[in-house]
Amino acid sequence: MKNFFVKLKNFLTETANDERIPSRDKKVLVAMVALLISPIDIIPDWIPVIGLLDDLIILALIMDYFFEVLDQTILLSHYPWGMKSFARIRRIAGVLSFFVPNIIKDNLWKYTRDPF
Repeated sequence: MKNFFVKLKNFLTETANDERIPSRDKKVLVAMVALLISPIDIIPDWIPVIGLLDDLIILALIMDYFFEVLDQTILLSHYPWGMKSFARIRRIAGVLSFFVPNIIKDNLWKYTRDPF
């Protein structure tokens, strides 16, 4: 388990230092991760169902950025686990992205995919 967290830390550090990703996107992602792990929520968790919705939307936005917005070559150049886990997580990200309106995704990120 310790090895997993070391790989995760290295993956996040290398991805954060990648110059191909716009700095604004990196700042937004850091803010989202901080909101996700912070005990302060936009919608309090004690409200049934709706309380967890803001966390789900933030997680969906993060996953969508990594697995749908970013080019796979960028992510795979830093991804320390195998292709099976990458494909599995990408499928989960696709399901989670259903919860986020396209207008938010289209206006939030500055990264533009490689046309090739």
